[in-house]
Amino acid sequence: MPSTVIRSHSYSAESGVMKVTFVSGITYEYFNVSLELYEKFTKAFAKGIFFNRFIKPKREFRRVE
Repeated sequence: MPSTVIRSHSYSAESGVMKVTFVSGITYEYFNVSLELYEKFTKAFAKGIFFNRFIKPKREFRRVE
């Protein structure tokens, strides 16, 4: 099921950084994301709910300009 809030996402296992672009076009980088957590996110039926519960409130992030 496509997410209604997340347009795209990517992950660097080397740096542990997850990049998320929202449907608004704004992109953020989330730090210290484990490969295991990212894989769970990619398999989640509702990615927006998973993201808001397990990634957004628990990881440092910055907006990418």
